[in-house]
Amino acid sequence: MASINLIDSFAEFKEAEHIDRPTLIKVIEDVFKTLLRKKYYSDENFDVIVNDQTGDLEIFQRREVVRDEDIMNDDTQIELSEAKKMDDSYEVGDEVYEELTMESFGRRAILAAKQTLASRISDLKKNILLENIRSAKVKLFQEKYIRFGKKKSCSSMTKAMN
Repeated sequence: MASINLIDSFAEFKEAEHIDRPTLIKVIEDVFKTLLRKKYYSDENFDVIVNDQTGDLEIFQRREVVRDEDIMNDDTQIELSEAKKMDDSYEVGDEVYEELTMESFGRRAILAAKQTLASRISDLKKNILLENIRSAKVKLFQEKYIRFGKKKSCSSMTKAMN
């Protein structure tokens, strides 16, 4: 699979939106786990890996090897005969990791993931802005407290904060 390279996007977001890499990586992982839950109804047997150094995004599906006649769930189990086609060393009970391609999700799911990512980034930007406003209010309150001294009543200081 040609993995998605996000390293350029990380740099752009850090400069333009003031969102750090670990936060952006967590958001991307959450968006793709949501995508997996919508398609497979669970994300428990999937690993979403975002390499913050190279910017690669990879998604792996983990399935347990079972005897051909014992398969109950194609999403969490794989037949022994099918696993042996990939590698002869697989035995019953082993775990098989298969890399998923973006194409396997379909166009609509990818567009939905894009919209979800944009929405979450917008929420992050709002939270950063609110935090900056709160810290500015606290700083203003501290400056007024120092300027007016301790003799002013707390109620007048509370009014100054609002």
